[in-house]
Amino acid sequence: MDAVESLHQRILACRLCQDAGHIPLAAPVVSGRSGNRIMLIGQAPGQTELTRRRPFAGPAGRVLFGWMRSIGIEEETFREQVYMTSITKCFPGKARSGSGDRRPSSREIELCRPFLDAQLALIRPEVVLLVGGMAIERYFPRTPLVDLIGRRFERDGMSFIPLPHPSGASRWLNAPDNRARLNRALDLLRLEWSRLVPAQEGARRAG
Repeated sequence: MDAVESLHQRILACRLCQDAGHIPLAAPVVSGRSGNRIMLIGQAPGQTELTRRRPFAGPAGRVLFGWMRSIGIEEETFREQVYMTSITKCFPGKARSGSGDRRPSSREIELCRPFLDAQLALIRPEVVLLVGGMAIERYFPRTPLVDLIGRRFERDGMSFIPLPHPSGASRWLNAPDNRARLNRALDLLRLEWSRLVPAQEGARRAG
């Protein structure tokens, strides 16, 4: 068992948030392998992921992978080549308003932070996709999305490409200017993908 697999076993065994009463059931989600050169960091698994234990397996995933297909990347190719993780690793529950999922608390984020730090240290990705406000805030606190989406940022030897959350509850992409920002961000990802993912691997998976 390599170091990444060992870390995954520790994550899957974690019950800290359940024991603290933050969530009723711990069901951590992990996805990725040693050698992935791109990492995606999202907010937290959704309700579908609670049972399927696969990141972006629900409605948000359909939107996300629609974006990927628009730049020539099929879902299974993406899943094979990208280490997919999140700020917190378990479904936090539905929001009290009934619209969307509950945003994990600062305490939940802190309890999970050592796992994300360890994933970054072991994978050492060259490109990090920050999907949604909570992931973006880890690196760019108090910065409006309009100043981030569509741009690439270099930090700590990694390239960061922020993306909006692919949620039906978000209205950010209703604005034409924001859709243009998303398209620019996807173009940046396409360029990084062509640099980092072997052409024969992409062709094999797409075929």
